[in-house]
Amino acid sequence: MADPPAGGSTKFDRDTAVWREAGSGRAQVGRQTVFGAEVAPDWRAGRGPHGGYLAAMLLRALVESVGDETRAPRSLTIHYARAPEPGPVQISTVLEREGRSLSTLSARMHQGEELIALVLAAFSLPWGGPEIDDQRMPDVEPPDPSREGFKLIEHGGPEIARHIVLQPRIQGRPFAGAGQPMEIRGWLGLAEPRPIDALSLAFFSDALIPAPFMHLSEPAAVPTIDLTVHFRERTPRPAPGRAEPDPLELCLAMTRTELIHDGFFVEDGAIWAGDGTLLAQSRQLAIVIPFST
Repeated sequence: MADPPAGGSTKFDRDTAVWREAGSGRAQVGRQTVFGAEVAPDWRAGRGPHGGYLAAMLLRALVESVGDETRAPRSLTIHYARAPEPGPVQISTVLEREGRSLSTLSARMHQGEELIALVLAAFSLPWGGPEIDDQRMPDVEPPDPSREGFKLIEHGGPEIARHIVLQPRIQGRPFAGAGQPMEIRGWLGLAEPRPIDALSLAFFSDALIPAPFMHLSEPAAVPTIDLTVHFRERTPRPAPGRAEPDPLELCLAMTRTELIHDGFFVEDGAIWAGDGTLLAQSRQLAIVIPFST
């Protein structure tokens, strides 16, 4: 290793840490930069590590490759080829093009000889243009300031539930059968307080329970095939009267789907700050696999 992994201030930061491998210098157009990382064992969701957890790790490598705080992540698309085992992985990034305002990158995650994920991403300075916002945050009960949430892990939830504060705001209940809209809403945060940023938004984009669970009558595995996150806000905004972003702040996440066909479904998502600012939008393709098959 050229640069050892830094000890982050939270478990999320430590478990998504990346470091440059020996011989990997500053990213240059067309040249590969290689990072090491370690997949922690306690971020599992079903058959493998949580997709949002891997997304945060991959985004961290891309941010390091760009190396320019003025160019914020705007788009992240990940195709998940297979689930890694806990342990070392390697992330290779390529700065495909660096324009005056926009940087385009690709990345691959490998574990040994196995391909884990393929990635495309865009980073950019802000561009001038009209400011229009017709997507309003749903009118739901505000978050409980105690940060107490639904103990999903106590109801058979995946291992990652230990790291999440979830305060559901849904109508009906999961696995109640047909007749309910396939929509999930809830206030989200990391159990260990941390300001909301692009890394946590990448994680939150896949952190709610799958929307089809509102229509199904029993649990199922729901692996993600691909995930795209569009980041709509450059940096966290401090609340009124505060100089810095609040690490205790929860964000409101919503996902919905309307069609399951051939086992596949598309889930659209959005994440808002407490003041109604749209922070991110997402779309993923996933599969419903009954445990009985």
